[in-house]
Amino acid sequence: MAADLGELLVPYMPTIHVPKTGDRVYRSECAYSYDSPESEGGLYVCMSTFLGFGREHVERHYRKTGQCVYMHLKRYPKLKMPGAAGGTLPKRKNGMIFLDLEINSDSSSDYDYEDEVKLVIFPDHFEIALPNIEELPALVTIACDAVLNSKSPYIKQEPDSWEDELPVSKYANNLAQLDNGVRIPPSGWKCAKCEMRENLWLNLTDGAVLCGRWFFDGRGGNGHALEHHKQMGYPLAVRLGTITPDGADVYSFEEEEAVLDPHIAKHLAHFGIDMLQMHMTENGVTDNMVMPRISEWEVIQESGMKLKPMFGPGYTGIKNMGNSCYISTVMQIIFSIPEFQRAYVGNLPRIFDYSPLDPTQDFNTQMSKLGHGLLSGQFSKPPVKSELIEQVMREEEHKPLPRGIALRMFKSLVSMGHPEFSSKRQQDAHEFLMHLVNLVERNSIGFGTENPSDVFRFLVEERTQCCQSRKVRYTQRVDYVMQLPVALEAATNRDELIAHEQKRKEAESARIPPPERIRARVPFSACLQAFSEPDNVDDFWSSALQAKSAGIKTSRFSSFPEYLIVQIKKFTFGLDWVPKKLDVSIDMPDLLDINHLRAAGLQPTEEELPDIAPPIVIPEDPRDHSRNRYLDDFAEPLVVPGYEAAAEGSVLMDNQPPEEIVALIASMGFQRHQAIQALKATNNNLERALDWIFSHPDCEEDSESVSDANDAENSSTANIISETEPGGPRVKDGPGRYELFGFISHMGTSTMSGHYVCHIKKEGRWVLFNDHKVCASERPPKDLGYMYFYRRMPL
Repeated sequence: MAADLGELLVPYMPTIHVPKTGDRVYRSECAYSYDSPESEGGLYVCMSTFLGFGREHVERHYRKTGQCVYMHLKRYPKLKMPGAAGGTLPKRKNGMIFLDLEINSDSSSDYDYEDEVKLVIFPDHFEIALPNIEELPALVTIACDAVLNSKSPYIKQEPDSWEDELPVSKYANNLAQLDNGVRIPPSGWKCAKCEMRENLWLNLTDGAVLCGRWFFDGRGGNGHALEHHKQMGYPLAVRLGTITPDGADVYSFEEEEAVLDPHIAKHLAHFGIDMLQMHMTENGVTDNMVMPRISEWEVIQESGMKLKPMFGPGYTGIKNMGNSCYISTVMQIIFSIPEFQRAYVGNLPRIFDYSPLDPTQDFNTQMSKLGHGLLSGQFSKPPVKSELIEQVMREEEHKPLPRGIALRMFKSLVSMGHPEFSSKRQQDAHEFLMHLVNLVERNSIGFGTENPSDVFRFLVEERTQCCQSRKVRYTQRVDYVMQLPVALEAATNRDELIAHEQKRKEAESARIPPPERIRARVPFSACLQAFSEPDNVDDFWSSALQAKSAGIKTSRFSSFPEYLIVQIKKFTFGLDWVPKKLDVSIDMPDLLDINHLRAAGLQPTEEELPDIAPPIVIPEDPRDHSRNRYLDDFAEPLVVPGYEAAAEGSVLMDNQPPEEIVALIASMGFQRHQAIQALKATNNNLERALDWIFSHPDCEEDSESVSDANDAENSSTANIISETEPGGPRVKDGPGRYELFGFISHMGTSTMSGHYVCHIKKEGRWVLFNDHKVCASERPPKDLGYMYFYRRMPL
């Protein structure tokens, strides 16, 4: 028999591999579904690629790759027998248990598990039971043992496995910090060399705030932080937006890796940032100890009510893997939208058939997998009747019911390369939604169907006026979210709030616990009015006066999206860098009409500001003579990574912009030549490039480099361009009347902590999605939400 098995496996030996260090072995989850070894058909692990497949999908992989040998893993749960005292007997030793097996169903202590392992050879499904050391070739035995004992493919994503391994920077103990008077404000940051306002890094030596590199997912900047290090030699920088009482993200340019800075509190205090007192008041009572009369945790989760559990398609919960609720709530909302359902679930067979050889790394495949998992009902089955349970228990065939899905594979993919989303720290659901929309945009190129994120996109008209000359400038930009300010000054219980603040100060002086919090009640109409009012423009330069002047800006909708996302701006920073969440109740309407916010454009009585760019001014700082010799470097043209070989002294506008930024702008619906010209005109600044496109709608493709670039485009890109609307991005304009269908709520004092849940209106009633628990809502707390989702009302 041993010789027979050896001879049988000889033709397949070149395809049986032993996992090496760094290989990802998926022995707990299917690449295309949420099947696991506990599923009815078990899980098949390819012995060549180490990808896992449920019974429904293993044939697809066999047909696509020709790979024949798979390890079949099956786990059989068995209900424990009751002991003499009515409890369960101690868990007996099983014949075999997979080590560290992550599964999608609940491994209750009421069950024992027996695991079965086989080698299966396709297409005849010939089975070889394992272990079978004596009869199998040594290489096969070694490979099988390595697969069974492999580590989780997500271990690198877990902070327990990588945060503690960060090295202490050799520069931390003796870091020099310049006494240059720099103080960093709690908000309003932008790169000192360009206009970037994201992915900003604070140099811990001189306090310079500069942008990071451009990343594949659309984040990043122009690499000015690294450029500054190369010029000045200052080694450490901290990423703004990651500073918490527990630490911050620190990067060492010299050591070329993320590091720990044991003295980070002292180094930040040098620039006026007090990170250690962020959650502590002067009387020693933490903010978390002072709760309002009715806690938002109780109200938002509808605690104390008997909520009816919901099951079936569209009512599938998502397991919390440790501060992953910000992802869960966003994805529940996303897949309640028909356009996303059609794009990813409706096209599932085609997406799966044309997926790459490693579907775990394909965004569209994982979106289809997630959508099917939520909408199929396979992982949201109701319990059977009690009498049937008793009968099944007697037959010892009772199995734990699937209760939701775990998004390990999805989170691993969408958070790849992102220092925040790849951690287990709590994150801002709004930031993740924008990150997801960016991924949808980038992966819809060549997708062959309508981009589902088009339903969120709208155009904003910004009217900027010089207060002295009264002249105006109109520009347009693309946006996805209506950010609504909280008009606290219009609170209907303002007198009560003032009295509470006085009591709080008295308690603070007397060093006694403060009074219970009072929640501000703010009318939605006041917040909408605050949104429509003019804002002052910082550092406004008037082209009419050729000098700085006072300026104001108002924003209006040039188009109304199919689905309107409204974010309540609850999170802010105090002057002492204390992150604050405004505890407010806003009477958000079920029906919303914003037609009065429709943009009107340039009026006959208005005069436009001249189209003149402001001069480049390089400020000198007499307090820091050591840096004056480097000021000329700031006026040099920006060199984008990958284009350093350009001739010395050449102007950046003569170079080709980074392809990643060009593709991102093109994915928004603009033509490729527009993206290239705009980026060249704005030193590759994404935000300014979009403004440039709107202010130059008639730009012609007259650049030789643009023509050459277009000639080099392949046919698929040409087809994509032809499908876009000329002269602007794809938007779905229509009436500005909306109906509320979902909202995401946050509990806690900061986006860096707490918990998220969401409520979605399904089949005429509100449903609460709280991790894996899905229940009919009795009192949806629509006044305490963070992000609200409206759909356009039919005419």
